[in-house]
Amino acid sequence: MGSVTAFYHIVEGLLIVGGSLFIALAALGLVRLPDLYTRMHSASKAGSVGASLLLLGLAINSESLPETLRAIAAIVFFLLTAPISAHLLAKASYTVGYNLWPGSVLDEMSRSKPTPGASVAESRSQQEFYTGKALEPAWRREKRIAPPKWSDLRKK
Repeated sequence: MGSVTAFYHIVEGLLIVGGSLFIALAALGLVRLPDLYTRMHSASKAGSVGASLLLLGLAINSESLPETLRAIAAIVFFLLTAPISAHLLAKASYTVGYNLWPGSVLDEMSRSKPTPGASVAESRSQQEFYTGKALEPAWRREKRIAPPKWSDLRKK
């Protein structure tokens, strides 16, 4: 019987450490990612998985059925509501006018909004994406500054 409880303790520990790592990655994403949409993606996905792993560890650790059922209900709640709420917040932010990071390769929401005087609203990066010319992100495709020539550096 002792080996079974030791196995449960190992699984609990792994779930709690894994959940803590996912939550730490979500926090790191909130600090390091460039715009609202990528930060929201990091917080909703990694945060909900991390909280679910922590609650699963709690459910395995608890010895009473009501605590286990509450933890499982909270897991279902997290996994259903966090991605949906992040999607709705991102859609509302886009509608209000928060722009994507310039390094984003594709903006599919702009294709769904008709622009006055144009039948298809695709930006240059989207057209390049569909024609196969977008091999690297837009921020890498910007015009690179040529290094100065030695003759330009001499005093005249």
